[in-house]
Amino acid sequence: MTAPKLYAISDLHVGHEINRRAVESISDHPGDWLVLAGDLGETVEHVEAVLGALLPRFAKLLWVPGNHELWTRGEDDLRGLAKYDRLVEVCRSRGVLTPEDPYPEWPGDGPPCVVAPLFLLYDYSFGPDGLEPEEAIAWAMEDGVLCLDEKRLLPDPYPSREAWCRARCAQTFERLARLPADVGTVLVNHFPLRREHAVLPAVPRFVPWCGTRLTHDWHVRFRARVVVGGHLHVRTTRWLDGVRFEEVSLGYPRQWSRQRGIEGSLREILPGRGRM
Repeated sequence: MTAPKLYAISDLHVGHEINRRAVESISDHPGDWLVLAGDLGETVEHVEAVLGALLPRFAKLLWVPGNHELWTRGEDDLRGLAKYDRLVEVCRSRGVLTPEDPYPEWPGDGPPCVVAPLFLLYDYSFGPDGLEPEEAIAWAMEDGVLCLDEKRLLPDPYPSREAWCRARCAQTFERLARLPADVGTVLVNHFPLRREHAVLPAVPRFVPWCGTRLTHDWHVRFRARVVVGGHLHVRTTRWLDGVRFEEVSLGYPRQWSRQRGIEGSLREILPGRGRM
């Protein structure tokens, strides 16, 4: 019997028809798991479409939200935590694992390991040292950069996005800390866990919306075999402290190669590639 593989991809943005058709073309991977690391689209219907296309093709799906899924696009749309809860409900009704579910044990070879979907958000601390959130936003705007989250990612009932981020980090830290000391992890979060990994050559001052310094040592503290993320639309493999960090974005239509195809953008996480 062939050993299972764990694949990951993020930032599918299926509101773009080219991306939606590409997702629908992904071939069957019987026995394998797929991590969907956020920004599948901008609406509940986008998430439902992705899950409907991919559920029959993989043994298990795991999902974490990006910022786009959490957007409120109109007066009648859900806001903040209510939007997140609705997305969790959509996933759970289809058997897709979320950050609110027990971390599943990876059934493949190797030492004990769980795959941990995380939802942590950002708190603007990836900006320059010592800046308050408002100052970090002003610093970004000096270069003409302002994330649409400021209008569309509403934190209700939290007073701010950074407060929501702090609450999520505290809650998740406690869950991860309860794992047995001999169990490793695959940490999956839409946003980078490390500030120095938030490298955006085209828009360097976008970094305030890219993560939180609260997670800077989580890859070591929680015995990560691999850390999976997206958000940057800059696919990379990095190594730090012996841990592999994979940025697995597909991106907007202009950012990925139709010649290579979407299959070439499915990143193998486990067993994974050797050290590069």
